[in-house]
Amino acid sequence: MEQMEQRGAGAAVTDPRGVLRQGRAFLDFFWDIAKPEQEVRLAATESLLRHLREGKKDDELKYTLKRLVEGLGATREAARPGFSLALAQVLQAFEEIPLCSILEQIKEKHNLEKVKKKLVRNAAFGNFFGVMALFQSGRLVKDRKALLESIQLLQQLTNHQTHLRDLPCKTLIDITSEVPETVFEEVLFDILQGDLSSAFTSPENLHLLLVGMQKFPGVLKPKKLKKLFGSPTVVNKENISRLVELLKSAAKSEKEDKKLPSVVFDLLQVALKEGAFELFWNEVVENGLLKEKSGPVSYMCYRLLGRALPLLSMEQLQVVLKGKVMLHYGEHVVATQFPQGFKFAAEMEGYIDTFLSGCNDPERQLTVMMGFSTLTNQGKPVLLSTSRVVRHLQAVALQKYIYWLKDMFLRPDLDCCLDFSSNRQKQNRENADIAQQKTARLRRWIIHRLVNITESATKKEESLVMDIARFCFFHAFFVAKKKNSQIAEASVLPSEPLNERDHTDTENYFFGLLQTLNTLPVLGDTAKAAALREKHVHGVTADGKLWIFLLAEYANKLLSSEHVKTVKPFTKEQRDIWERTLQSVKNLQKKENKSDSAKVGAFQQLLLSIAIHLFKNQSETVDILSDLLNCTERAFSKEAKKKKTDISEPGWVEVMVEILLSLLAQPSLLLRRISKSVFVWICPNLTKRGLQLILDVFDPNQEQNEESAVVVMEESNKKTKSSQDTDEEGSEDSSDEDSTDSGDEESEEVDDNFRSQLMKVLQAGNALVWDKSDEELDDEAMMALDKNISALFAEQQKRIQAKKDEKDRMRKEKILRRDFKAKVLDLIDVFLVKQAENPLVFDIIEPLLQLIEQCMSSDSDKQEVDFLQKTASIFKNSLCRNKQYCKRVASLQEDVHALVQRLVKKACKHTDSAVALYYFSASLYLLKVLKGNTSTALPPPELGKQSDSRAKQACQLLNPGCLNMKKVAVIYQQALTQFLSKRNSPLTCSMFHDLFKRFPV
Repeated sequence: MEQMEQRGAGAAVTDPRGVLRQGRAFLDFFWDIAKPEQEVRLAATESLLRHLREGKKDDELKYTLKRLVEGLGATREAARPGFSLALAQVLQAFEEIPLCSILEQIKEKHNLEKVKKKLVRNAAFGNFFGVMALFQSGRLVKDRKALLESIQLLQQLTNHQTHLRDLPCKTLIDITSEVPETVFEEVLFDILQGDLSSAFTSPENLHLLLVGMQKFPGVLKPKKLKKLFGSPTVVNKENISRLVELLKSAAKSEKEDKKLPSVVFDLLQVALKEGAFELFWNEVVENGLLKEKSGPVSYMCYRLLGRALPLLSMEQLQVVLKGKVMLHYGEHVVATQFPQGFKFAAEMEGYIDTFLSGCNDPERQLTVMMGFSTLTNQGKPVLLSTSRVVRHLQAVALQKYIYWLKDMFLRPDLDCCLDFSSNRQKQNRENADIAQQKTARLRRWIIHRLVNITESATKKEESLVMDIARFCFFHAFFVAKKKNSQIAEASVLPSEPLNERDHTDTENYFFGLLQTLNTLPVLGDTAKAAALREKHVHGVTADGKLWIFLLAEYANKLLSSEHVKTVKPFTKEQRDIWERTLQSVKNLQKKENKSDSAKVGAFQQLLLSIAIHLFKNQSETVDILSDLLNCTERAFSKEAKKKKTDISEPGWVEVMVEILLSLLAQPSLLLRRISKSVFVWICPNLTKRGLQLILDVFDPNQEQNEESAVVVMEESNKKTKSSQDTDEEGSEDSSDEDSTDSGDEESEEVDDNFRSQLMKVLQAGNALVWDKSDEELDDEAMMALDKNISALFAEQQKRIQAKKDEKDRMRKEKILRRDFKAKVLDLIDVFLVKQAENPLVFDIIEPLLQLIEQCMSSDSDKQEVDFLQKTASIFKNSLCRNKQYCKRVASLQEDVHALVQRLVKKACKHTDSAVALYYFSASLYLLKVLKGNTSTALPPPELGKQSDSRAKQACQLLNPGCLNMKKVAVIYQQALTQFLSKRNSPLTCSMFHDLFKRFPV
């Protein structure tokens, strides 16, 4: 390229009136075309075309063609496609340029016979990219002479595989696929006849034949095929072995690209057309390619399986989905579950997703879903139970799939599964338990699959979701004594009764489903459902009923039935509290109206969520439910309404917040999720006192209160109760650790008190008296002395252990407090996101900043760091960067301005720049809020007729809103003065840069 540029520059000097006299602008186009950045190359090509069209100078066009042809063989790899694309665009724009003349220039400039040996590679690429330019111009297929010469040139280039590999063959195939059938028959067939007749010698020639058969069936008829290579069809028994070898070669050549070779997919299409699919699949793929234990060949088979799905009929799908390729694929997925393995499962899921989205036949959709759901590893399907491909299922297919899943759960048919075991599983499992383990694994997957359908499927109806919810609930907590047609879930008895583990797994997945139902948007196409969706109402059906209430009614029906029984029987007290809860919920529904709908909804949600929890953990839930019922009665009693004017009496929102905080302290994940979902309900009604109850959790002064300590200790006791068994099991192991710890304890410094006590014991036993007669103590005195010393050391050991226990207790309590704060922090996050326009947001700013400051000055253990990161993320993303903010600041202008002043002053006083940055950012957020609010004192600006969008933007920029410019200017002027005058100022340049950038006026 440098030599070419030098020759071009030399021409400019010798010919001052030539093209290059116009300056560097024209030459710069070619320099930019050769650059590696694609955007620069494309921009230069567009500029060059524009220049040539506007200039209309023949000498410039002639020079352009010369430079572009020279650049086709550039040394830099990135330059070649740039020059090729530019040449294609020029030829497309100027159709008067004959293609044959350009092709002659290419052959002459990049002559493979005359070029030096070290430049053969560049010349080969020059010819190749030249043909590519002619093809991309869109004119090649119209010019028969240029087309013929281009094909001949590509055939010559196939001899230079060292440099070009299979690029000429692929380009030849692409050009052939674009030409009309008459042109192929009259122009190309004769020169391609040699390649077509040798189709079974290389994958490229085979691919050319297959493309020709599909594009030009009128030319490549069976009779002509027989003349070419001796058989009227491609896929037949005689060609099996040759096809296998060619496909193996194609797989290895495409190894790095990780895609299905085109020749393989075209061969599949030809096999379908010839009616030889089963022969192709059984002999070529399963009995041929799969026997080659090679990664690229195996992946090619898997990809062929995925790509073939849309092309196959029902019968062909059955053959493929129950064949060896599926089994081989399943073994691969299980074997590559480790991080170092190449995971193909995601790619296969993409193929399934593509098939389901493009298939309108419910039966074929169902066949594919059942096929992949019955590919099992010791009972557990290989397909992920969380796979989202079900979102493309038609309503009929989805319903049939769910019915099939439920039937497989009740009557597991392992014989219909394509089951396999890994080598490790074959060694570790005993044959006696295999069948039972397979059934358990299959049932666990089915329940998770059903639960996930309620979240993933798009074409689901309320009846379908309720059907799944009832099914999961029944098999989690109930057992049918005998068949009963009145209860759908009891109409079919399990072929193998569910064991305790099955019920536990179903129970866990059910509570996950319950969380999904509580956040599920309203389903249905009715106007009422659409109206509820616009209001962002969740957790209710189209008629406004809570999903969880419908489940509670169903549970009550089951409890009253004689044909079913609970897995964990209810006591009379538990049954009474259940009925009392349902009655309370029904009473709440009667009181529901527009004024207190949020209050009623929140209490209903909380009562029913904990009531359902009664089926899981009865002893724990009874006490919580009893307290909550009493609280509900107080909140809705007439006396509470009379005392509404009393400021000291907490409102229902404050009571609800206290309940939610107490639930967050529980170790149950479900109760914590319930608390969060209920808090979303009451967010719009949250009061300042209710918010303060949440913020008090982060107040370090409140941590010393007895009440907060009780909360943490209650959680600690409940949390440790579940792990008592493991602690007892590990007590024997810990005894060995005690012996090693004792060595460390002995090395500890002995305190003065223990030293003085030891001296007294020794003096009392006369052990420190030095007698010249060297008389030893008698046995009784020695025994008494040993006894006193051992008692003293035992007492000292107890003191040391007590100190250790106290230290450990303090550490655990600190961890529990931090965990509790992290959970409460989620409520703050929810409020900032859901109620960004609420004025109460201003009350959260300073407590959040104090919390960040407190975390930065505390220990740097992982828990503290995680908590700090979470707090900082909420502050930045949910508060400062939130596009929504309070629009009712007019009455709070003075308070907000005072808050800005406090924040900036604290930022200036801080010693840590990191903390100061948070305070400064909070002040900028408040400036945004103040400026974004319209002030009633200022009239709207009058715009003349000549005003445009820029003038409007300028007015918006100049409009201060509720911002007191003079007051704020003084605040930030003082901060800027301190920054410029004080050496160790915590303020930084970036803070003021952000200020001036966001608020330039």
